[in-house]
Amino acid sequence: MSSELSNQVVAVTGASSGIGEATALACARAGATVALAARRAERIEALAERIARDGRQALAIPTDVAEEAQARAFIERTHAELGRLDVLVNNAGVMLLGPIAGASTEEWRRMIDVNVFGVLYCTHAALPLMAEQGSGHIINVSSVAGRVARAGSGVYNLTKFGVGAFSESLRQEGVPLGVRVTLVEPGAVATELPGHNRPEIIEQMAKRFQGITPVAADDIARAILFVISQPANVSVNEVLVRPSGQPF
Repeated sequence: MSSELSNQVVAVTGASSGIGEATALACARAGATVALAARRAERIEALAERIARDGRQALAIPTDVAEEAQARAFIERTHAELGRLDVLVNNAGVMLLGPIAGASTEEWRRMIDVNVFGVLYCTHAALPLMAEQGSGHIINVSSVAGRVARAGSGVYNLTKFGVGAFSESLRQEGVPLGVRVTLVEPGAVATELPGHNRPEIIEQMAKRFQGITPVAADDIARAILFVISQPANVSVNEVLVRPSGQPF
């Protein structure tokens, strides 16, 4: 267990599984104290206990980042109980795919609420705290879907393109505050994310990704840890990680 992130507090949203869980574990093993946000309370509480057994500190805060009051409470409680906030990993997200015609507008709203407003709410709460410290790092987990739009994923693309645009604006505003910003864009990753779709959509996705071995959540977590671990005068602004066999 290393100490490269010792004395740092890292807040991770969407920490109940996948990239969020892997990132929280990686940061804790690197010496950070971590705050965990997700709707599934039992999952983040179990993760906090696992981290504690390894000799590190974790704070589990059940949170739906789509609700502004809950997102703000997560950030403020993290800062109040852990004393500071060095890194915010905006990872929470949902991916509900399908054609635009006949789509569920409730699914659209849920994606926009979580993927866009969740990032905005947490960032809005965290930025003044980091500015007051004179340092901080905000990492927004997007997707290759934020670079290229495809039929059947239009609103998901919209949310991820939006996160990319917001991240660049935030990066520029963060420079005089001492706050670094990184956009992380994973390709195919072996997580629960695709499983939230209808069976016919899952089948279509399986055909699209046939022959492609997805990267593991741990692979993305290592990329995030690399970014966080850079010296203060180095700002890694964008990280694109695809499986080596993914052509798109």
